[in-house]
Amino acid sequence: MSRILYLDCFSGASGDMIVGGLIDAGVSFAQIEAVVNSLGLDGVRVSYDRVDRSGIGAAKFQVIDSANTGSSHGDHSHDHSHDHSHDHSHDHSHGHSHGHRGLSDITEIVKRSNLSSASQLKAVSLFRRLAEVEAEIHQMPVEEVHLHEVGAVDSIVDIVGAVCAFELLGVDQVISSPLNVGSGTVVCAHGELPVPAPATAKLLVNTPIYSAGPAVELVTPTGALLVTEYADDYGTLPPMRINGIGYGAGDRDFKGRPNVVRAFVGETTGKSEIERVVVLECQIDDMNPEIYGLLMEHLIEAGALDVFYTPIQMKKNRPATLITVIAQPVDRELLTTLLFTESTTIGVRVSEIARDTLDREIVSIDSPFGAVRVKVARRNGEILNVAPEFDDCVRVAEEHERSVKDIQAVVMKSWLDSGFSS
Repeated sequence: MSRILYLDCFSGASGDMIVGGLIDAGVSFAQIEAVVNSLGLDGVRVSYDRVDRSGIGAAKFQVIDSANTGSSHGDHSHDHSHDHSHDHSHDHSHGHSHGHRGLSDITEIVKRSNLSSASQLKAVSLFRRLAEVEAEIHQMPVEEVHLHEVGAVDSIVDIVGAVCAFELLGVDQVISSPLNVGSGTVVCAHGELPVPAPATAKLLVNTPIYSAGPAVELVTPTGALLVTEYADDYGTLPPMRINGIGYGAGDRDFKGRPNVVRAFVGETTGKSEIERVVVLECQIDDMNPEIYGLLMEHLIEAGALDVFYTPIQMKKNRPATLITVIAQPVDRELLTTLLFTESTTIGVRVSEIARDTLDREIVSIDSPFGAVRVKVARRNGEILNVAPEFDDCVRVAEEHERSVKDIQAVVMKSWLDSGFSS
């Protein structure tokens, strides 16, 4: 059996809600507090309180910055003209004396913390991902990005606290529900923008979302960053034996709608779970071969679980290609439309079948060439397959002018020596 976390984001997600939910599910607040204190942010502390959200008791994780009188993360709505529900610190009128930090500043803060080395790498990669999103949106180099949201004290603490909480929780798999992003507009440093805000929307690419409830921002950039980074899959509550449930509170208490993230922690049932997938097939004998590569890329980007081509012989002895797409049932319509619009097929066969898979996890290990990701596959908790991520091995091989097979061998030895395999 393996440990599993299910994040129920029916009221959106923010950094403080996720941390609060994991604390309520059993993670030690004292250990998170110690990590926050090790960041060396003068006048900054965290608190943990029990609050009521529409009749449900929940954990409220809060960042308090004594350097700014009356400034505490979790109650920013008084500074906005709109009804702001979560922790998205776009535009604080009071202003932090700490100022907004750039990526290099945040990296130094993380490196001086007492986070484990693996969690430090994870935290830095999260900040870098957000900086890259901001750089793309504002059309500027990553090094020049001034992180208005992430550079704020509360966002730094939320991300570092969440990374610490996920490590302490020690689950093998994270699954999230589709995210309720809310609606309306949000006021930020760049003006009034539609919900989800541009950074949030970019982070949620290829993630299932919807809008329901009050016309406010329900998913913040920090929340989107954390969920999309840690979630291995999205969907309904999976088969599991529940050991604990945690509720992480947002700022607002919506009438009749609990403003919380719900965290289910438990174990798989010890039995292989069968899932349903759809198989889309079409045969093509009249398409420019150059299109096949682009078609495969677009199908994968649109959510296909797998795409492969098989050479076949059709009627009148014509050589042709059988296109096979495996996907989640919910993605059938989108992928079928792509096949019709981007290939020359005039018909697609659809069948629904059962699929049995191994539990998969990506872990980062230290090798003589630095951190490299490794894919670990288990069945009922037993490790059956381990494979270094090929893209990482190619990158390392090019950096060190070594062959890819040599790098793969070194990484596998590092895996065996790391203790993960025991």
